[in-house]
Amino acid sequence: MASAEDDVSSPSAIDESAYHGATAFTTTHWSVVLEAQGESPAAQEALEKLCRTYWRPLYAFVRRQGVGPADAEDIIQGFFASLLEHKNLNAVRKEQGRLRSYLLGALKYFLGEERRRAMAIKRGKGRRLIPLEELRADERFQVEPADPVTAELIYERRWASTVLECVLGRLKDEYQRAGNAALFDSLKELLPGEPDAPRHKDIAAQLGMTENAVRQAFYRFRQRYQSLLREEIAQTVATPGDIEDELRHLIAIVRA
Repeated sequence: MASAEDDVSSPSAIDESAYHGATAFTTTHWSVVLEAQGESPAAQEALEKLCRTYWRPLYAFVRRQGVGPADAEDIIQGFFASLLEHKNLNAVRKEQGRLRSYLLGALKYFLGEERRRAMAIKRGKGRRLIPLEELRADERFQVEPADPVTAELIYERRWASTVLECVLGRLKDEYQRAGNAALFDSLKELLPGEPDAPRHKDIAAQLGMTENAVRQAFYRFRQRYQSLLREEIAQTVATPGDIEDELRHLIAIVRA
């Protein structure tokens, strides 16, 4: 049975053009972490930022293992506390090029170790690193049967959803800062997958624009969305060459 955790609900404006176009790959969060191996303050800050952004897929994975909500919260808090304290970024060496793969592999390792210690879950020494109170009710309380294969699929879908939500959030902020919040809300409804998408002429009438102006605005909207998507992906991979593969992987998940 499908659950809230395996629903990639964020709209996607991705198409083949998302594979192309330059993305500045200077110093990204994940590359900082890997280059410094977690020893510098900058690497620590970058890792904590990534953890705060991408904890939801890991929580969904643990819940799908049949773990109750309270225990799952403790596990995730303990996992991130351990990760940030020990900075053991070589624990899953073969996956370290991509944050997505690294975090899942590291979590599996952590779960195995904790089970061998009779689930002596570390509570993070009083620090609650991840804002678990933001969980929706269906994420927190819905009980799912254990299924490791499905759990990994849910993790991937939640990962893709998180990436797209971050991108859409950044785009919304840009439009709001420019005083175009109403335009953003209208153009968002034109994205693929949005139910009951309005017609261009309806948006034009609502906003006092011509249909052609709406089409041009949506074209720019999609272009910026795709650019921000590439930037977000770049934050989670080690080298520029990994961006295209990770984009293909994300798009395949969304379209599956």
